[in-house]
Amino acid sequence: QVQLVESGGGLVQAGGSLRLSCAASGRPFRDLVMGWFRQAPGKEREFVARISRSGSSTYYADFVKGRFTISRDNAKNTVDLQMNSLKPEDTAVYYCAASGDIRAYNRAASYTDWGQGTQVTVSS
Repeated sequence: QVQLVESGGGLVQAGGSLRLSCAASGRPFRDLVMGWFRQAPGKEREFVARISRSGSSTYYADFVKGRFTISRDNAKNTVDLQMNSLKPEDTAVYYCAASGDIRAYNRAASYTDWGQGTQVTVSS
């Protein structure tokens, strides 16, 4: 089992930036595909971004392309989500997720371990 702890959420004005971080433990980090998802009130959890085990490959939801960047540091066991040009519709709880399956991409069911989430609120 993998333990995941997110940090970095908060309140920001539209057009601003935030950087989320997720610290992992409990399993060799380099063996894990990592993803970020989000869930807004009254909505289903949705995929945001995914990064391969080595960090060489990334994949994004269309609505964040060009604004968000996912990265990882396998020496520090962390995965980050840099969020720029934030919009009010980006307001949600953001979750870090891990999977031992290299085929895990944008389906939440493909991820086996989840963090507790961190709130991001973007004001207009």
